[in-house]
Amino acid sequence: MIRELEIVRPDDWHLHLRDGTILKAVIPYTSETFGRAIVMPNLNPPIISVKEAIMYKERISAACPDDHSFKPLMTIYLTESTDLMDVAEGFSRNLISAVKLYPAGATTNSSHGINDFKKLYKVFEKMEEIGCPLCVHGEVVDPQVDIFDREYVFIDKVLDPIIRTFPSLKVVLEHITTQEAVDYVRISKKNIAATITTHHLVINRNFILAGGIKPHYYCLPVAKRENHRIALLNAASSGNSSFFLGTDSAPHFDTDKESACGCAGCFTAPNTIPILAQLFEQEGSLEKLEHFTSINGANFYDLPLNSERIKLIKEKDPIEFSNKVFTPEGEITVFDPGFPVSWSVKSI
Repeated sequence: MIRELEIVRPDDWHLHLRDGTILKAVIPYTSETFGRAIVMPNLNPPIISVKEAIMYKERISAACPDDHSFKPLMTIYLTESTDLMDVAEGFSRNLISAVKLYPAGATTNSSHGINDFKKLYKVFEKMEEIGCPLCVHGEVVDPQVDIFDREYVFIDKVLDPIIRTFPSLKVVLEHITTQEAVDYVRISKKNIAATITTHHLVINRNFILAGGIKPHYYCLPVAKRENHRIALLNAASSGNSSFFLGTDSAPHFDTDKESACGCAGCFTAPNTIPILAQLFEQEGSLEKLEHFTSINGANFYDLPLNSERIKLIKEKDPIEFSNKVFTPEGEITVFDPGFPVSWSVKSI
């Protein structure tokens, strides 16, 4: 039985850090474990230019503890009026690492997103030319489409036509939740990849709805049936280079989660790596954990692997994680996987 595992320091290829007081409260939970993270731009107002991305990066760096070498990788939020030359210059100067596409109204702070995807085709053409990745929140927002079908319909009706029109465009289908998404990425060329979250590897829709509504398990895309969770776990633990970790860790104050119209998101940054180690051990795939957390994403983004390493230790007894993060503005609940976790992370 493996009780110690040393891996390349992980990266998080989809992360929400928010801004202001909440940023300062949550950033240490990422920076102490992860080397880099693709930071989401859906603030209010959103980060829609390279200049704004630079300013946001400065705020993140200022909030990060001095003893951590964490590097935020910035993105900008696509709108129907995005300046393609701003994208091209920002990417060529390594000021941004990707751009993010939100269908208008699909998730938190997405009202500035896209209604007419064809208005972005000139931007996609330039991105394909320069190799800039497109990170996609893959859900349609048509009220006639059931919320549990929105990812599948998006792939069929929106994403696939974009990829057929721009076959060399690098695309990350983020936080996938369905067997259909897994299958689509598996049969696609290597310029198409997907991130998988910690919480979607753990929960199905029963966690949210059975025995009463559990607001701290509510996320978007919403968790699906158990067969979809199993498909995600199989993909993550397979070693397939097209799948890698994007936690989509999304902190919200408890007052915003536990309300009549609760916010979507799970705050998984504090315990993601221990949870993943427990899951991969249960799958008999602990040796594949490093590929999912530390190798596949870096290779897709054409970045070197982190030079630092971390050690995972299996303790005799389950770890006691704090279930709350306290800030001057309110409490944030940490994701609870619902099962004992015996793995801890040690720096080397």
